[in-house]
Amino acid sequence: MTLYLYFAKRFLLRFLAVFGSFFAIALLTDVTGLFGRFDDANLGVLDTLRLAALKAPSGVYSLLSMIVILTSLMMFLGLSRSSELVATRAAGQSALRSVIAPMTMAFAIGVVGVAAFNPMAAMALRQFETETGRYDSGSISAFSLSRKGLWLRQGDDTAQTVIFAERANFDATRLSGVTFFEFSADGIALRRIETTFARLSDGAWNLGPGKFWEVNHRAVVPDKAATTFDALVLPSELTSDQILESFGDPATVPIWEMRPFIERLERSGFATNRHRVHLQMELALPALLAAMVLVGAAFSMRHQRSGRTGVMVLLTVLMGLGFFILQDFARILGSNGAIPVIAAAWGPPISAFLLAFGLLLHMEDG
Repeated sequence: MTLYLYFAKRFLLRFLAVFGSFFAIALLTDVTGLFGRFDDANLGVLDTLRLAALKAPSGVYSLLSMIVILTSLMMFLGLSRSSELVATRAAGQSALRSVIAPMTMAFAIGVVGVAAFNPMAAMALRQFETETGRYDSGSISAFSLSRKGLWLRQGDDTAQTVIFAERANFDATRLSGVTFFEFSADGIALRRIETTFARLSDGAWNLGPGKFWEVNHRAVVPDKAATTFDALVLPSELTSDQILESFGDPATVPIWEMRPFIERLERSGFATNRHRVHLQMELALPALLAAMVLVGAAFSMRHQRSGRTGVMVLLTVLMGLGFFILQDFARILGSNGAIPVIAAAWGPPISAFLLAFGLLLHMEDG
């Protein structure tokens, strides 16, 4: 038990060091990319650092598998260099038993990452996209789903329009059962519009038959002054891509809110494959990180005197990149419905575990 705790502690310390290095690199990269991007907004250094700090967690979180494989590589190379692995095996400890503690720690890191770090990174990324969207276009837009339907908000500093729709088609270009609420810059309600459907075109909403009411006019009773129309055009800066990206980026939805979010998407008429794949991949993350420990161990548990250390390190990194690319490829296939969601999410971790397990048996105990 003491040996297992020693290996687990050593793995955790190296993971924190690698994770901190990746976070610092991501933060510096984001700061560099944001400088000069919002010249019209006159952002200062502190505001730029704050935006970079909002984006960095999601970037580092997406690289957890690579961080774990590098951690495993560093740990087992260090143990081999100090001959601790030789002493461990001389005491009767097999190679497979030596990786149990690091794998358990990696699995625990995955659980903590999914349960705690994922919601934090998702909320930070959502805030980052909201603020950068306002700086880019100067307009304010927001999107959300409720149990009864879809809510949108569009506008700028001079006026706001809140849109509610009972349903939408798959690309958000046609809304059904729509109500528009128009407000002034001071938040005073100006007009309410109800229509059976609204179709989004370039720069405008094209409304079908409906009725509108002028409100907050002292000399006008809204119900008596209601006006019907067969068609109406309302200017809009929204695009289908903006709506789909806001709903469609699963990384902005915390893991604890994902299942209710998927249910609301289905009720609103949107496709959910992308979010289902993301949810299953998040659930499979602990298993993937444990498999990455095996990948790192398979090439780095040999003693330093056996030579070819550089080749083994290169093979480890290449295999880690290969599984990283495989995971993205499986995500795309699963999101498009080409393969089942379960296969897309759990296929890469299982294949990584089986391949690394076979290599470890061949190279160490074969």
